[in-house]
Amino acid sequence: MPALVLAALAGTAHALSFAPWNVPALQLAALAVLLALAARQPSALRAARLGFAFGLGWFGIGISWVFISLHSHGDLPTWIAAPATAALASLLAAFPALAAGAAHRLSADPARRVLLAWPASWTLAEWLRGTVLTGLPWIASGYAHTDGPLAGYAPILGVYGICLIAALIAGAAVALATRACTGWAALPVALVPLVLLAGGQMLRTIEWTRPSGAAIQVKLVQGNIAQDLKFADGGVELSVNRYFALMPDAAGQHSDLVVLPESAFPVPLTDLPPEARQALQDFADRHHAALIFGTFIEEPGYQVYNSAVGLQPDRPAQRYSKRHLVPFGEFIPLGFRWFVDLMKMPIGDQQRGAPDQPPMQLAGQRIAVDICFEDLFGDEIISAWHDPAQQPTMLLNMSNLAWFDDSIALPQHLQASRMRALETGRPMLLATNTGVTAIIDPRGRVLAQLPHNTAASLRGQVSGYTGRTPYVRLGNGLVLLLAGALLVAAALGPRGAAARDRAT
Repeated sequence: MPALVLAALAGTAHALSFAPWNVPALQLAALAVLLALAARQPSALRAARLGFAFGLGWFGIGISWVFISLHSHGDLPTWIAAPATAALASLLAAFPALAAGAAHRLSADPARRVLLAWPASWTLAEWLRGTVLTGLPWIASGYAHTDGPLAGYAPILGVYGICLIAALIAGAAVALATRACTGWAALPVALVPLVLLAGGQMLRTIEWTRPSGAAIQVKLVQGNIAQDLKFADGGVELSVNRYFALMPDAAGQHSDLVVLPESAFPVPLTDLPPEARQALQDFADRHHAALIFGTFIEEPGYQVYNSAVGLQPDRPAQRYSKRHLVPFGEFIPLGFRWFVDLMKMPIGDQQRGAPDQPPMQLAGQRIAVDICFEDLFGDEIISAWHDPAQQPTMLLNMSNLAWFDDSIALPQHLQASRMRALETGRPMLLATNTGVTAIIDPRGRVLAQLPHNTAASLRGQVSGYTGRTPYVRLGNGLVLLLAGALLVAAALGPRGAAARDRAT
């Protein structure tokens, strides 16, 4: 029991390593505590139990904001919303449990278990968490290092590569602390953390991409329309009035690109008053600007898409429709209609956009658009590079995070967006309803940001970028190959003292 409690406390510390607290060293320490506890267990099942306790501490805090969306905005009573949030945390906790159990099962040799089996199992479990059942890679362990030395590996290996490197560092620390490696063998193991940390710091100095063309003036509009007003009676009129008041430039200013957030107009575009639809195009024409706004597109048969529409003078409208939908919020998993029907969920049964949608060509830029939590999926973001002639010059995320009030979901979302900028070497624009609205440079640094829950616009000058990082070229393939190689090495190597005893 004390080991389970300690594992849960380590998981809690792990949750505190992410935004808004941003303590990357705490992530490494928490991971090392879990590994030290799991490695000494007599069975893989007991190791998995510790991984599960760690996961409960991690996700019990890390996704606590789900309760807000279910209870405060979905109108579920506490007695349903709280268990539903706990059930999701438990589901996610199964992945660190899988990692701890698999590492224990793969090798009985203490050194191989912590230096080979553990990093491989942890990385593959994190990748599976972002893949299985459409995936929820929220606060994957690599995100804790967005501001640390390990961020240098993001343009090469992506966030899962940082998961692998963090697990290697934790494994080396545990190998030394538990004397799994002794004598001369301890020297290279002691060098592993130093080399990996120093290597990451050196990689941070490399410019993988370069500016291209003239910079543009962008304006990101944050309407700050509360969720309980947005979809209520009068919400459309409120949205139209609020955004049209914030869109125009002040005297002496000119914006080349104006961006409104996801579902800025919370009805299908055809249901927007005709004068408002015309006013959107008139705005682009009159101000000689490109305009992107979030709305819903309805096609025959009540096929509804969560979309972004791009307008500019004398050009046809462009469209992006969300590809990766949120379970329960945007599509209904099989067998869960009853649960969704309990909630107040507007337009909760949507269609997926096409898998390969070209960047929007606006304001002289090629803009790869993604909507809401799509920016958690780096491998999907880089699909925008599938046509070499249409490679994006910048990224844009449009979100409505009013579902989560002023919770830790907002800085966590910003942290994920910063990782996408690091992976691709592209500036990232975040246009949101209530926050976080921000401009991020290709090195993942926040250049400007609006306060949460404020109706305002954020102006800034942004350059497009060209060139491809190794991650854009290879995606998650390289880190999965490395993790697979470690897995094979752990499984095929000597089984340690237990195997030798059986042989004799």
